[in-house]
Amino acid sequence: MVAQPMTAGTDVDTEALLMLRHVVAAHRRAGVERTAALPGPITTKRRGRGSEPDEIRPWTHGDDIRHIDRNTTARTGVPHVRTFRDEREQTTLLLADFRPSMLFGTRRAFRSVAAAEILALAGWRAVGLGARVALIAVGAFEPVFVRAATGDRAMTAVIGGLRRAHAAALAAGPATDPPLEDALSLAARSLPRGGTVVLASALDAPGATFDDTAATLRRRIDLVVAVVGDAFPRAAPIGVYPFLTTTGARGVHHGGREAGDAAAAEWIGRLMRLGSRAVLFPAEEAPETQMRAIGELHGDRR
Repeated sequence: MVAQPMTAGTDVDTEALLMLRHVVAAHRRAGVERTAALPGPITTKRRGRGSEPDEIRPWTHGDDIRHIDRNTTARTGVPHVRTFRDEREQTTLLLADFRPSMLFGTRRAFRSVAAAEILALAGWRAVGLGARVALIAVGAFEPVFVRAATGDRAMTAVIGGLRRAHAAALAAGPATDPPLEDALSLAARSLPRGGTVVLASALDAPGATFDDTAATLRRRIDLVVAVVGDAFPRAAPIGVYPFLTTTGARGVHHGGREAGDAAAAEWIGRLMRLGSRAVLFPAEEAPETQMRAIGELHGDRR
């Protein structure tokens, strides 16, 4: 029997995330998932970022300086970039929640580690369909950005970004969660119109204007949410459990499967009313078993 490393479940395993490409490939071979960005049996390789102007937006970390719009930058005094799109091009932005509340787990893995696994599955699925993939990871540290690109090299960069960001989250120590709505706003500024944001989060501390921010974001791009749940709230024996957080906050948790399921269902219903798709991903389940949920997250009908 091979001993598990001491960091198993508490840190992002780069090799394990890279190997998830085979899980996604096997799922695709077993089904009928289309592998081309256009209908038809032939997949073609396209170069460049398209020639149709899309929008002018404020420059963010990771943008190509060659796309800075000089006129808007000069007029506003703030760097702006001009983005272009191909009608066939799709961009998926993976948004990883590594805030302090995510660094918790009672079975198998921290919720943050489960979030990284879910986003790796979603990323491998996206590049397999010919999409561009990017990453933003947020927490009690400076956000980590990986610019959009295609293919296996893009996912290698994304997984490296997940590893760096999670290490920064662990090193940051106890802190209060910044509002999740700030991460949504950052994602909205970083993604071209018509793209997709895949958020993996337990949705703690959403912020006072989370719903408004999500609704505004949905006018430009798709938002799908992997609601990462820990086993304890869903499977703890019925009872009252006092707790003390790393920031010194005290409270009680009312245990019982019904309470846990109701909380997750409430969040999923709330997001769906905002026009987003949302699916519960139990952190205690291995990523190899999550492909069906990944399909549901992206609206697969099979």
